[in-house]
Amino acid sequence: MKDVFLSQQPTIFQKCTGITVQEFDQLVKDVLPRYLEAAHQHLQRPERQRASGAGHPFELEKRDHVLLTLVGLRLYPIPEVLGDLLAVSDSTVSRLLERVLPLLEQAGRDTMRLPDPGKKRCRQLSALLHAIPEVAVGVDSFEQRVPRPAPDKRHFSGKQQQNTLKSQVTVEGQTGRIVDTSGSVAGPTPDLTLLKQSGVLVRLPADQGAIGDLGYRGMDKLSPLAFIARRTPRGKPHPAEAQPHNTAFSAFRVIVEQTIGRKHRFQCLSPMDRNHRRHHTARVAAVAGLVNRQPIFSLAC
Repeated sequence: MKDVFLSQQPTIFQKCTGITVQEFDQLVKDVLPRYLEAAHQHLQRPERQRASGAGHPFELEKRDHVLLTLVGLRLYPIPEVLGDLLAVSDSTVSRLLERVLPLLEQAGRDTMRLPDPGKKRCRQLSALLHAIPEVAVGVDSFEQRVPRPAPDKRHFSGKQQQNTLKSQVTVEGQTGRIVDTSGSVAGPTPDLTLLKQSGVLVRLPADQGAIGDLGYRGMDKLSPLAFIARRTPRGKPHPAEAQPHNTAFSAFRVIVEQTIGRKHRFQCLSPMDRNHRRHHTARVAAVAGLVNRQPIFSLAC
């Protein structure tokens, strides 16, 4: 099996997949039963003309199917290059990605759980932001460049000055664990609109707060426990009392930014999207699950 050879070089394995060998073994254990069930249902579909068992089998083992998909997410090579690395055709690569990516998306969503407000943690900003609850999540969005979808201009982002897809990530403020990802939308979509569409604030427990940057102006009107940084009034000096608020606010936001940075180590979310905007939501959720499988960190109390 290809993964046996690669796993003998743990450092190379992690650089190629984004996770360690041990994390990969656990991922395969979680995904393989679903893969086998999906494969069985695919063979038993009513429109299939061949009997079960007919057709040329895949040359790679099931574990290698998952490995191929992880390398595709982490390094994002074109199918011809990825196929050459694993000694299969580019058409086989495309078929395997179509089969495994939805399973990784579901496995990623299984790792996303809103933090339990009953498990009290230290108040990171208690001295400065008394209104923020002990358990809070941070929301932020990121954009990925996509080819120009002629002739319409609905994906042209004025902020990025290019055609993009936008996705929203919700992160637990104390650990950096991703607890929700939104569907991918056109880049010009306002952050506040995407927040409403995702329904994150509605699904939060009653005593759990949310924090966003200035792109989410107005979110504090959607929930009594939603907070944004304080802006400088137009034509007036920056209020002295706002400085400690924004300093502490920025310290809290570091966790969200670092988590998004960890997601962008997977090249399928960094350069221009080559999949014509297909399966973008699935890739975001799959990568979020892989990030959640990595060791998390906690803030000092």
